[in-house]
Amino acid sequence: MQTETGSTTHDSNSATDKNTVNINDDLRQLERDIHDALVEGTNIQETVHNLTLKAMKADRLDIDSIRRIITAVTSGVQEGAQQKFLTVSSQSQTAKTQITAAISGLDSALARFAEASKLAVQEAAGHAQRFSDKELVRTKTDLESLESLFLDTLQNTASAAKGVISDILHDAANHAKNNGTVVGTQLKETLATFAQQAASVSHAQIDASAQLAQRTAGFIHKIATGVFSGIKDHTQEKK
Repeated sequence: MQTETGSTTHDSNSATDKNTVNINDDLRQLERDIHDALVEGTNIQETVHNLTLKAMKADRLDIDSIRRIITAVTSGVQEGAQQKFLTVSSQSQTAKTQITAAISGLDSALARFAEASKLAVQEAAGHAQRFSDKELVRTKTDLESLESLFLDTLQNTASAAKGVISDILHDAANHAKNNGTVVGTQLKETLATFAQQAASVSHAQIDASAQLAQRTAGFIHKIATGVFSGIKDHTQEKK
């Protein structure tokens, strides 16, 4: 029995270690892809937006996963811009345009994540289902910190950068902080939906069989693949 238990524990640990390696590999690949998008310099906003959404399509999403994705994206932006523009000071305006586009792509992707969470809750309510109060509270808390996580990571990346790239990233972070973000605008709608769901819970409702994170990831997949192409694009609206 002890041997079997030990074997089961070992297998479980091995699976966890393998999953961690896969996640780290995916994040490194995401960072490289963002880096290459900056170096290539075409369709940057759309590319960053799509790559970020693709990274969010895992079955299990939490605030730590989102933090690692944001960090990988901003690091890729910084390193790609640094490589392309470090020795070409005369192209600082081009660097600013491309970095701003990349940050906008990340911002709009985070807004889609917030939107997907709202859609997941609305779908459950439409089927007379609900998620556990504990899960709603935890997810609501995570969402409330999403915009500040985005801004803090951007500031930290700016501090790690050099020269004109650092200046541009600092300017982008300050502009987003002072003028608001797309994800911040979407979060107001999403958090209002969470509040409505919590207020309308009744004993007649049953717990949703799927976890909120899984439902959210499902909606992200639909958004990323264009199933919800008719949804209002807050990025365009803000422009």
